[in-house]
Amino acid sequence: MLRRISTKLVLAVLVAVVLPFVGFAFFLNEQITERLTRHVVQQALLGLVKDLAGQLNEFVDERRADLEQWADAPLTGEALDNYAYERARRERLLAGHPNENEPAESEEPWTWNALTLRAAASGELPAAAFRHGLPYRAELTRELDRYRELKTVYDLVLLVASDGRLVTCTSREALGDRPLMSTAMLEYLFAYDYRQADWFRLALESGDFVRQDHHVSPFRPTLGRTGDLGLDPAYDYHLGFAAPVRAGSLEGDVRGVLFGLVNWYHVQDLLSKEVITDAFRGLVREDRDPSPYAWLWAEDADLILAHPERDLYYLRIDEDLGLGALRRAVLEDVATDDGWGLYPEYRFQGKLKNAAFRSCRPSLAYGFGWVVGVGIDNDDIYATAEELRAILIGGTAVVLGVVVALTLLIARRTTGPIQALQQQVRRVAGGDLDARIELATEDELGALAADFNRMTSELKAQRERIVKAEKDAAWREMARQIAHDIKNPLTPMTLSLDLLERARREGAPGSEEILVRTMGLMRRQVEHLRQIAGEFYEFTGGRKARPSAVEVLALLEEVLDLHDAWAVERGVAIQREGVPATVWADPGKLRRVLVNLVTNALQAMPEGGTLSATTQLEGDAVLVTIRDTGVGLTPEARAHLFEPYFTTKSEGTGLGLAISKRAVEEMGGQIELVPVADAPGTLARLRLPLHRARQA
Repeated sequence: MLRRISTKLVLAVLVAVVLPFVGFAFFLNEQITERLTRHVVQQALLGLVKDLAGQLNEFVDERRADLEQWADAPLTGEALDNYAYERARRERLLAGHPNENEPAESEEPWTWNALTLRAAASGELPAAAFRHGLPYRAELTRELDRYRELKTVYDLVLLVASDGRLVTCTSREALGDRPLMSTAMLEYLFAYDYRQADWFRLALESGDFVRQDHHVSPFRPTLGRTGDLGLDPAYDYHLGFAAPVRAGSLEGDVRGVLFGLVNWYHVQDLLSKEVITDAFRGLVREDRDPSPYAWLWAEDADLILAHPERDLYYLRIDEDLGLGALRRAVLEDVATDDGWGLYPEYRFQGKLKNAAFRSCRPSLAYGFGWVVGVGIDNDDIYATAEELRAILIGGTAVVLGVVVALTLLIARRTTGPIQALQQQVRRVAGGDLDARIELATEDELGALAADFNRMTSELKAQRERIVKAEKDAAWREMARQIAHDIKNPLTPMTLSLDLLERARREGAPGSEEILVRTMGLMRRQVEHLRQIAGEFYEFTGGRKARPSAVEVLALLEEVLDLHDAWAVERGVAIQREGVPATVWADPGKLRRVLVNLVTNALQAMPEGGTLSATTQLEGDAVLVTIRDTGVGLTPEARAHLFEPYFTTKSEGTGLGLAISKRAVEEMGGQIELVPVADAPGTLARLRLPLHRARQA
């Protein structure tokens, strides 16, 4: 029984394939379920919290940069000067000591307050109000309004003088369609004693930037609670940022404080990005959304500041939610490590979860020390593993039965003709394509024998065709290259002749000059054609390149002059600028490269445009750029630009750029064509080593 090849084949398959497959399937199931799946998810969680913490730090840094920039603006200081002048004048009038150069109080009724601010913002303030500096505060209000429109995160921006009184502020509400702030709200802001605000006292006393963490602001807009408006409750909370305004230099006295009120919704929105759920979308079925979400704790790792469930705002992790183990994990990691890691597995709202955390920049480093976390349900983590387990069990049983059955069948039908096939295959491997197999069976082996016989016949015929095709292809490529290179100079020659003929026919004043220039061009191009013939001789293994010192800018000017008539014909304006630079290259080959690039640029602008050609030095190389405003490059065309015979034009052989690339690389340079950023057209860049760099 064991001598039969079919039995041996079945046993071999069972031992070598089926049993290892079954063992590997169950091993793979355990690894994916217990290690790989959880490990991958945990690494993804760590990556997400790191990214979110970076975004939050960047958000805080941007607010500091905003406030410090606005505080240093000249208009801010001028508004404070105006406020100081107005206050001093009022005190002199009350004391009965008016200045002789100042109007009486009855002659100057306007002062900067809620009414004048609102009137200035609406454009209703009369010109008489702008005496004695009022325009500085009006202009600062408009400037702050513009800043707020640009930086959409601010609900309110205040400029407060060192005496705790409002100098000016933004004029529009934060929510809705941003109407003008009500007179009542503006009067409240002007009447408010800012000396009682912690951020004001700290900024005034320390002279440093001050942050105010998550809170309900007394300066929130008068539109009512967001719950009454159907808006996200996160709009009810704010962050505060205060920057001192100094006199003169960075060491000058603090004259006032610029305060920005940032709506908390923008922080909550950073934690609500779809990227959090998209990172785990492959774990669950397509008809389900994965469960991960992000939250934010205060610096003490106990108070919830941001969460998808707004009802959890200001709840305590340990006392209210009973998740003290999570808080301890954060505090221990902050004390001993770098402030980020994995929480222990925990249960929340009846579901087991895995989560990661990361601490943001601490308060001592101009941050808030927030702790950002991202968690996911364990059901989602192991959903793929459960599906895989079912597939593996069913697949293993099917594979086992199918393999045994097929092995028995194949073994019985294969053993006979194997030796005959082996002998003939060895003949073919030795190069004898006349080998044939004669089998009377009509099964797969019989078909294989027939295919083998047909294959050897076709291989023999194909080998003969390949030899002939290679010879023909070599001649065709040579002919195409010659035709392509000869065609390029013919176009400007034809156009120059047309220009000369039109000038002579119309009796243009400069016809003689055009004749001289055209004749010179014709001579150069005839020489160029002769040189092309010589270069194709070199291509076939004849004369090697003859490099010499070439002045790139002069050669580029010559090529542009050559195409000037063609550019005029197409309505293309040529712009040129650059610096002289000498490279070590074959002049003829370099001229061909430049002619090819300029020709392609002109052909890309059938309706006219601008061709810009420049040269500039970059270290030990010269960079030649030729830019057009034509149709541009598609990604597909860019991927095949330098392949032989590829072209996007209705005519041409597609060899120009391939030949140019080879020539440039022989000179030790580089060439590339890229789309122009944010504009139509194509930019060709040619980089060649300077002659002095080669000598060095």
